[in-house]
Amino acid sequence: MQFRLWFADGTVRLAVDGGDAPQGAPLDPTTLPGVVADDRAPGYRAPAYRYAAIRDAVADGVDDSCGEISVDADFHGEITADDDSHGEITVDDEITAGFDLADPLVSPYNLRPYQAAALADWTDADRRGVVELPTGSGKTVIGVAAIAACETPTIVVVPTVDLLTQWRRELRAAFDVPVGQFGGGEQRQERITVSTYDSAYLRADDVGGDFGLAVFDEAHHLGGEGFRDAARLLAAPARLGLTATFERPDGAHEAVADLVGPVVARADVDDLAGEYLAAYDVRRISVDLSASEREAYEDAQGTFVDYVRSAGITFESGSDYRELVKRSGRDPAAREALLAKQRAREIMMNADAKLTELERLLARHREDRVIVFTAHTELVYRISERFLIPAITAETGAAERRALLDGFREGTYSRIVAANVLDEGVDVPDASVGVVLSGSGSPREFTQRLGRLLRPGDSDHAVLYELVADDTAEERVARRRR
Repeated sequence: MQFRLWFADGTVRLAVDGGDAPQGAPLDPTTLPGVVADDRAPGYRAPAYRYAAIRDAVADGVDDSCGEISVDADFHGEITADDDSHGEITVDDEITAGFDLADPLVSPYNLRPYQAAALADWTDADRRGVVELPTGSGKTVIGVAAIAACETPTIVVVPTVDLLTQWRRELRAAFDVPVGQFGGGEQRQERITVSTYDSAYLRADDVGGDFGLAVFDEAHHLGGEGFRDAARLLAAPARLGLTATFERPDGAHEAVADLVGPVVARADVDDLAGEYLAAYDVRRISVDLSASEREAYEDAQGTFVDYVRSAGITFESGSDYRELVKRSGRDPAAREALLAKQRAREIMMNADAKLTELERLLARHREDRVIVFTAHTELVYRISERFLIPAITAETGAAERRALLDGFREGTYSRIVAANVLDEGVDVPDASVGVVLSGSGSPREFTQRLGRLLRPGDSDHAVLYELVADDTAEERVARRRR
């Protein structure tokens, strides 16, 4: 009896003797993980990401039926065993047949103890799982070491073109081999290929069976529905997720664990600060609204609070806010409450006193590299114009952004201001001072911003300032993100 596994159109196909499994066969394909009878062609089919579990279950099934047999740890190629009832059993795995690299790779890095431990923990977890380490701690180095250790064609999947460029440059320098690219205007496959999440999804039907290892940078993005298919359609049995913030407030990190594996190694900022990352302080500075700002804020916030109290909305869960948004489509009062909430938020986050305080901080740290973080593009441009600071927003073109960051790296500019776009997915040069003028209550956003300051460089001590409008809802937002 012959079992055959192969990749087709983003799925794993399985056939038994060219058709269905005979009654009483030692392996029933429909009991394998994710496998169902294929209504489009003879045989069976499963999502590609189930390949590793299917492969292991097939090997275990043959083992259980036929006694002790020799199965390669990576289940390469064909295995054969004898079963008293069905004669010779052959499992022909066409997917792993192409997973060997032509030449071995050697990582050029000497891993720090926590990096080596993370790689060992991932290896012990059957090369599946997520490594959660702070920004600046060298997650890319762990990824490079994993690629060298696996010695298999690899796809590295990233959320932005900036990271695409960064990873490709890093891999070419590390291994001195051609590195392919899907995305950023190029579609070229090599044994090691870097891809954006979007391009990985678009190309996976064709190439999803060509890689034995998939590395997902900023792996928490896989919790989003629009990103998950980038992992679902790849057959790669070895999977490594890299992130500074695994858990998501919407609980979607459970989907990441299903697609990549659970967290297998973790360290937070305080575990590494002072030795491998810069020591740091977080300093909160309260500012007052002006009289006119206070009046406008109280009026807008009052409109919002009065409505939600009358409607019995408590905001104990995210569904409460979604309910308010749904109501706003049919209830003018609900719509006015939402608009009032937005007005109040803009007032407290863009308070004039924050710019006065920012001026004082820039003067204090005139010799340091400073990144100013905001939540609003309009405020970025106000700061840029007032203090003559280069600005980066979502409207900044890729070439201009690279030029500004290169200038910051080289010391042409000693400070830069950005609206959210530097929080993650961008190779940001070292800085030792950050000023948060406004942001969300997301711990992920806070962690990413802090991490921008912690790479040991010219300064071995970093400081992050939070400017918070006193006696406003921003105080609660600041507590939530901390």
